[in-house]
Amino acid sequence: MFVCAQNRLRSPTAEAVFRDMEDWEVTSAGTNRDAITPLSRDLLEWADVAVCMEKRHRDIIRQRFKGTLPDDRILILGIPDDFEFMDETLTGMLHRIVPTRLESVRPRETT
Repeated sequence: MFVCAQNRLRSPTAEAVFRDMEDWEVTSAGTNRDAITPLSRDLLEWADVAVCMEKRHRDIIRQRFKGTLPDDRILILGIPDDFEFMDETLTGMLHRIVPTRLESVRPRETT
């Protein structure tokens, strides 16, 4: 689950970049209530991990959806809101940062 504010530029780019990765199921959402796809408890419960573009997105998840994902399953990429959809610099950053950040995260056990 890739998370930004509006779900218009960064998180949909990340979703598009990683959509075809083997063994990955990806989606994206925004923390703002008027986001294209607003973040919800259901989406977070579906996700193994929330990959947030900025620290403030993690903070919103912690506040609004307390207890849905443990802190070790909420990652922060530190990518500012400076990019257009599928911007070449953004896609390069995502390819470089995301796989290494996720390599130690294992799927949640289903009950």
